[in-house]
Amino acid sequence: MIAALKGTVAAIGAETLVIDVGGVGYEAYASPRTLQHFTVGEAASLSIETSVREDLIRLYGFESEEERQAFRLLQSVQGVGAKHALAILQVLPPADLYDAISAEDVTALSRAHGVGKKLAQRIATELQSKVGAIASAGVTLTVAARGKVKAEADNPALNVRADAVSALSGLGYDGVEARRAVAAAAEALDAPGVEELIKAALKQLAAA
Repeated sequence: MIAALKGTVAAIGAETLVIDVGGVGYEAYASPRTLQHFTVGEAASLSIETSVREDLIRLYGFESEEERQAFRLLQSVQGVGAKHALAILQVLPPADLYDAISAEDVTALSRAHGVGKKLAQRIATELQSKVGAIASAGVTLTVAARGKVKAEADNPALNVRADAVSALSGLGYDGVEARRAVAAAAEALDAPGVEELIKAALKQLAAA
């Protein structure tokens, strides 16, 4: 199986790019976010997931091994195919994806094209228990997701963060952005209360 490619970008299409490796062109499917980072004629290195079916062999390219592992993990959920997985990674890079799963943020997951609320809920539910294994495998998670993995549910600090995120979401902020801002604010403060944390997180959001 092909697990990585390193060569020169020969062509870029709407859904694929072609990597020339020693005179052989390999076509790999990738998300638009990934494709926009490459230029024809320049050197490129991709992590590759090889999909083998009875009627075809297809390559999927990613900028990092973490992204490839996230692509594979998503497809372990019933009803999630390669297109769904790429669409989700288009709007949620791995760290934000695991954060959304950890928080069961169905709204964030359903932002992906073709992913409805029902499928997003299934993803969050089925992968919830795997977030800890992802962390132990060395994948970088956001502060919020690490907190979910390591802490007990009755941890007062986590409850404060959850209340702050809920308040920001009520103000119309996206769940992923709210959790990221709250996590950053909490890291900079010493045992903040909910109100103090919300104010600090709002400053983070304003500066973003």
